[in-house]
Amino acid sequence: MDLKQLLLKDTMIMDLKATTKEEAIEEMVDKYYQVGVIDDKELYKADILKREAQTSTGIGDGIAMPHARDKAVKRATVLFAKSAKGIDYQSLDGQPAYLFFMIAAPDGADNLHLQALAALSSLLINPELVKNLKAAKTADEVQTLFDKAMQEKEAKDKADEEKQKAQEAAAEKADADDSQKPYVVAVTACPTGIAHTYMAEAALKEQAEKMGVDIKVETNGSEGVKHKLTANEIKRAAGVIVAADKKVDMPRFDGKHLVNRPVSDGINKAEELINLAVEQKAPVFHAEGGSDVAEESEEKKSLWSKIYADLMNGISNMLPFVVGGGILMAISFLLENSVGAKSQWFLFFNNVGNYAFSFLIPVLAAYIAVSIGDRPALLPGFVGGYMASQATASVVSSKSPAGFIGGLLAGFIAGWVIVFLKKWLKKLPHTLDGLKTILIYPVLGLLLTGAIMYFIVDPVFAVVNAAITHFLESMGTGNAVILGTLLGGMMSIDMGGPFNKAAYTFAIGTFTATQDGALMAAVMVGGMIPPLAIAIATTFWKDKFTEQERQAGLSNYILGLSFITEGAIPFAAGDPLHVIVSSVIGSAIGGGLTQLWSVNVPAPHGGIFVTPLANKPLLYLLAVVIGAVISGVIYGVWKPAKKNN
Repeated sequence: MDLKQLLLKDTMIMDLKATTKEEAIEEMVDKYYQVGVIDDKELYKADILKREAQTSTGIGDGIAMPHARDKAVKRATVLFAKSAKGIDYQSLDGQPAYLFFMIAAPDGADNLHLQALAALSSLLINPELVKNLKAAKTADEVQTLFDKAMQEKEAKDKADEEKQKAQEAAAEKADADDSQKPYVVAVTACPTGIAHTYMAEAALKEQAEKMGVDIKVETNGSEGVKHKLTANEIKRAAGVIVAADKKVDMPRFDGKHLVNRPVSDGINKAEELINLAVEQKAPVFHAEGGSDVAEESEEKKSLWSKIYADLMNGISNMLPFVVGGGILMAISFLLENSVGAKSQWFLFFNNVGNYAFSFLIPVLAAYIAVSIGDRPALLPGFVGGYMASQATASVVSSKSPAGFIGGLLAGFIAGWVIVFLKKWLKKLPHTLDGLKTILIYPVLGLLLTGAIMYFIVDPVFAVVNAAITHFLESMGTGNAVILGTLLGGMMSIDMGGPFNKAAYTFAIGTFTATQDGALMAAVMVGGMIPPLAIAIATTFWKDKFTEQERQAGLSNYILGLSFITEGAIPFAAGDPLHVIVSSVIGSAIGGGLTQLWSVNVPAPHGGIFVTPLANKPLLYLLAVVIGAVISGVIYGVWKPAKKNN
């Protein structure tokens, strides 16, 4: 694909007016919307901000590359923008950004699109091109500069490919000796796989050439793995560089000196990484028994951060079962009202939904375990979760299963059992390595996890879960209102973060244990209110918002009614105090009202569209309206007036 098809002249902004990072993103997203590259500004902007929250895309040297790949994008495009004064973009080198490349990739982008985007990203390593772009005055100049740079890169890539083939041929004839150049291998990867992956590849290759080092770089990008490293190449290498912000295939590097860094270090610290690999100063990586390699550039994570990451891995894999099974169950309840409980249509939807729900706790436990102990932990985690979901007579007879609490513990227990086994079996002869994954880990992992679940967790937490269930079922109105207020407010504190997920998971756990949708009503109302409050404020206090914000506010009506709390995130990111405080107040009131009025919604998702399932549909809607109006009014009145430029 010709780069001219990506770098469209009508998307270029040759004089960016923004003075802050947030304004720059807003201005570029707005330009995309004006020319029809995207059809949903808020969705695209939310994904841009989500990527920025992981690591700033201000890569240094005056360049920023915000990027997102989602369904709002109609065609792959790169928006070029310049700022004469520079903008504090929280770049990795702490310097202002002058050149901006906002990359938009469709959700279903084909390989041609992705290859062109990768090529464009790697061109920006060229300091001469960057210098000329800063001096460019017109959109035509920008396109001409990239055309020339692309032609030069294609010629260099062809030469490099021929050189690589020659090296591989030489390696087949003889082992590496002292007369040969040092040889290292590398892997680059970033979460979206569009920009940083290929910029790190280009930076490492360019620096290696300057240092007289031969290198092969495998990229794990959006188009899949390219230039995959072979076993012979890894064996030949003096060291391995992994510059990645997502999980890559690591066991193949067992026994090699390995440098493990974020992808940004591959771009900005290529020389340091190559020196560590060539001089074999990096720790030796061991695939079994845990790695000796630390995330060298990351601060040591707190225990809570690690627990939260493991928990989120379980919840994220469980949610499709919640939503898919829950919606089908909700449809079955609607059908039951019209065709009866003995209809095949009702039985079909209800049974399929229940089958999906029966996997919630096993999947939750399995993927918590995998996050801790990797693939060997899948089996004991899954079985431990299944044991927690069943009311079995172990050492203590109980009609209640250990439930969600037991499932959470099963996941952590299984994961750490495998970690323990890896360390315990670390010194076994290498001839037995093949038996570890197919025999030792499955048998011992299942035995130890099963024993802990059978003799300790299931008996204890079956009683605890039964007590919680009894408390919830017998809870008085006053206690119910307090709990509903708390859960509703938590849905708005971080709008998709740990507080939101904790409240939602608690409601799901209660729903699966009791089949009572009272708390589902509280979290559903609490989650709908933030985007609806944004919509109300932008409708009735128009003068306090920009035109773009008013348009985004309209879309929040739909997002709010659909129980998509994340629609409020772009507003919360720009004005966290006013948005979050007002949202929490309204959500807490709405959640409390559902319990005061004994509203019950037997569905885990759906927002306003599952109103027919509510036992008191009008009061369910009224709780949403009251909470949203209160939040919207507080936000609209409290928000400072828009400054005139």
